Amino acid sequence: MSAPTLPTVSTAPTAVLPTPVRPHAPTGVAAPRRRALRAHLGTLAGTAVLAVLVWRLGTGAFLDGLRRIDGPTVLAALGIGLVTTVFSAWRWALVARGLRIRLPLAAAVADYYRALFLNAALPGGVLGDVHRAVRHGRSAGDLGRGVRAVVLERVAGQLALMGVGAGVLLTMPSPVRAEARHLAPLVALALAGALAVVLALRMNRAPARRGRAMRTALGEARHGLLSRRNLPGIALSSAVVLAGHLTMFVLAARVAGSAASVAALTPLAVLALLAMGLPLNVGGWGPREGVTAWAFGAAGLGAGTGLGVAVVYGVLSLVASLPGVAVLVGRRYAARYTRSPSEPSEPSESSESSYVDGVPAVSAVSSAKYSPKESARLSSSSFPFSAEPSEGRPMTPESV
Repeated sequence: MSAPTLPTVSTAPTAVLPTPVRPHAPTGVAAPRRRALRAHLGTLAGTAVLAVLVWRLGTGAFLDGLRRIDGPTVLAALGIGLVTTVFSAWRWALVARGLRIRLPLAAAVADYYRALFLNAALPGGVLGDVHRAVRHGRSAGDLGRGVRAVVLERVAGQLALMGVGAGVLLTMPSPVRAEARHLAPLVALALAGALAVVLALRMNRAPARRGRAMRTALGEARHGLLSRRNLPGIALSSAVVLAGHLTMFVLAARVAGSAASVAALTPLAVLALLAMGLPLNVGGWGPREGVTAWAFGAAGLGAGTGLGVAVVYGVLSLVASLPGVAVLVGRRYAARYTRSPSEPSEPSESSESSYVDGVPAVSAVSSAKYSPKESARLSSSSFPFSAEPSEGRPMTPESV
């Protein structure tokens, strides 16, 4: 009787079929889609506000305001824009230095002009600031820190507006003074509660990763905004910028034919500036016109006059940003005709920065390039007019 035959097992390698990919989009793709959807919704909301205003008030307020703009008004807008842009760029340079990123004042002014023009010309109202943040981060060799410098600079401006605006709306006659006085205690309690939550999270030792991120953000805010050498300059620049915006609004009111006093126009201007911060606009247009028309109507100055003031203010703001066109054209021309073939347009692998998945990754910077004496001198300087910066060069020997 013969033994049963066992089945033969093949030792040849078998092909492994790839795992089918799920049809859903990955997180890295879904996030940009969500951001794009929010941007489109904001543009649609701003367009809807403008359409309602045209439907209710007609086009006469738009056209009448535009016809009143003349040469001296344009020159005045350019002068006000120059002052506000220079001081805004100085504030940005101060914040960047607080984060150990060198930013020349001349380059900051040019980039700020370009950002203002892109903000006014493109939907969304923030694309210029995004471009400014990314460009500065890449030139400095640290994209994240460059972006955070721009975010903190914008936060400083908004904090100054909210602080001054709260004082104006609580003390000066306006259509919302009664509501502001009723809401002020609730807002104060909400801020106190948020501060208590933050302190509780820090005391309870949040997860390591979240705790590190929070400590990093608070540390950068402290060094960039609240340090002893930065806070006076940031406060001064923010006050000058806000005063420039209020002056532009009063100029727009005079051009539009409003004879209201400066004291009566100031709270209305604050409401318009707060509305401009809403991400529901088309190049800054939309909520500003709606809020200004309502505020002027509630104050007894006429909704049509308010709409005309908002339109003139928008046009004058666009005029004030027009030097950004010269920056765009000049840099495009310089990049095309003056850069030699041996100079790479972006940092290459042989330079101090390299790219990983399209994002610059910073390698360690040689400490031989920076003497301790120079680093100490740079870190002690806080006034950008007296600095001798070199754009894209970190302030400290370590990698930033």
